[in-house]
Amino acid sequence: PGPTATPKPPRWPESLSAPGRSRLGIHVIWNNSPDILEFVRRTKPAVVKAVDDLGWLAEVKQVSPSTVTIGRLSLSSQTVEGDPVAAAQAFVAERLSIYLNNPAVDYWESWNEPDTSQMTWYAAFEAERARVMAGYGLKVAVGSFAAGTPEWDQFIAFLPAIAAAQQYGGVLSLHEYDAPTLDRSVGIPLPGHPAYPDRGTLALRYRWWYEDILKPQGLVVPLVISEAGIDGGVHNRPGPPEARGWRDFAQYWEKNGIGADATQAYIQQLAWYDSQVQQDSYVIGFTVYTAGPLSADWESFDITSILPRLAYYVVSQK
Repeated sequence: PGPTATPKPPRWPESLSAPGRSRLGIHVIWNNSPDILEFVRRTKPAVVKAVDDLGWLAEVKQVSPSTVTIGRLSLSSQTVEGDPVAAAQAFVAERLSIYLNNPAVDYWESWNEPDTSQMTWYAAFEAERARVMAGYGLKVAVGSFAAGTPEWDQFIAFLPAIAAAQQYGGVLSLHEYDAPTLDRSVGIPLPGHPAYPDRGTLALRYRWWYEDILKPQGLVVPLVISEAGIDGGVHNRPGPPEARGWRDFAQYWEKNGIGADATQAYIQQLAWYDSQVQQDSYVIGFTVYTAGPLSADWESFDITSILPRLAYYVVSQK
């Protein structure tokens, strides 16, 4: 008889009975695949973020009660106009019925990747939003800053919003991306500050805020990195010039000996990032962008088809 074939591992790992060490979660635009909820069921992720398509988060809470959920509603405009306190009150009033109809959302974001040059206005807006939402029993995620923002003085100007989040049980959210690898900018200092081997200008930028500003001022709030991963839109990077999401870097990674295949290369980078955020007790988790993209614009970022392999990694961190 010939040699017996090595049996293929099952598509999904055995489910975790309780959450493990991993802080890796998923960002979901559209819950368009059974694999999305299956990932949650198997891994009990630290955090899941949903944009617009929010109803399925009730199922997330059923299969993984410990998972923290973040909700965001798309906005047609993010214009700094008028009094920020009045603007925040109107913002909440306009969306209140959606908030109240989605009790499975733990924390609500407002603006997405705001213009940080208007930080004093935005801080007042977010502080008032935290206060008003609390009156309805709702909690906020303030910030939602783009990767590589804000600058040092801008973050200082945002502290009133973080103080309000702390007072009303909210969290800070921000985004961290880099390319062609997630750790490319680690070790590079912020202007006017010394370099650290465990902080960067893009990934692990949050450590500047927590170690140098929030901890000394007694303003530590939980952190959710509500978008994370590979994004070719970052500045002055090597690699294919037109590349956007992780899928566009497959040939570059292969040519440079990064991972046996694109999926493994990406998971290795996410595992490195996970190993870092696990060291910071204030980090709830990070959500990899994105499952269930709605349009071709985001296909190069799509992680839906690799969720089973991501699940094997998360389960390995039990």
